[in-house]
Amino acid sequence: MKEKRFNCERARTVGIVETMAKLGHFPVRETEKEAWFLSPFRSETQASFKVSKTLNRWYDHGEGLGGNIIDLVCRLKSFGVGETLTWLQGQTSSFSFHQPPSVVREKKISIDAIRPISHVALIDYLQKRRIPLTLAYGYIKQVHFGIGKKSFFALGLQNKIGGWELRNCFQKYCASPKAITIIENNNPSLTVVEGMFDFLSLLVIRPKWFTESDVLVLNSLAFATKVNSILKKYSGLNLALDNDSAGDKITQYLIGLYPKATDRRNCYAGFKDINEKLMHHGRE
Repeated sequence: MKEKRFNCERARTVGIVETMAKLGHFPVRETEKEAWFLSPFRSETQASFKVSKTLNRWYDHGEGLGGNIIDLVCRLKSFGVGETLTWLQGQTSSFSFHQPPSVVREKKISIDAIRPISHVALIDYLQKRRIPLTLAYGYIKQVHFGIGKKSFFALGLQNKIGGWELRNCFQKYCASPKAITIIENNNPSLTVVEGMFDFLSLLVIRPKWFTESDVLVLNSLAFATKVNSILKKYSGLNLALDNDSAGDKITQYLIGLYPKATDRRNCYAGFKDINEKLMHHGRE
């Protein structure tokens, strides 16, 4: 049988998840229908790069861009379309072609127990990140959870609708539903950070910010465009997002919407985020 010509139509059937693995990028979390990666286009700590297994399409929430496998390889390898087709054709012996997913039971995270932090591995992890246990104790829990038949435990920050951001020294997880976390102390100002360790580090490096402002933990930059009803209530906004291209974009986006917003990343200039500075220099 004559071999089918490898054109754009056929190239678009190459699986994106398999392509990412071939290029050294693996999911932070994955379900039957989608996979989330740390963006291959920049350094980040919260996965913002989504692959739809159903559509075999990708979308980078940090940059607001997406596309098919050809668009992805063109950008990742700085190829033109012709070079991309040649490269993909050369990889087809090890890549699978995209097929609609079969109906299988999605392995969800089940929360088994929520306890005060006591496990030595989690205490050691906090120490490695230079977060005092006494400080974390009031906001973070030790969460035991299962995925399929396997059991795990991690530090957990609960969001406003009952889901959990879960972190241990090996992996990051999210127990649905995913949402923001807000710590309210009836202050007129709000400080916005990206993740759990940004929040904990803020308490160490800038405790005054916390005593004088509420704190919004986005848990995903994708929520930055969905919190207008919260942000507009405050007279002042402190923006303490990551020092990367995604953090730049969201910081400028929020400053454009709210003249009361101030970019506070100067306090950890030269570092990717608040925790990276804390780990290098400790509290000020």
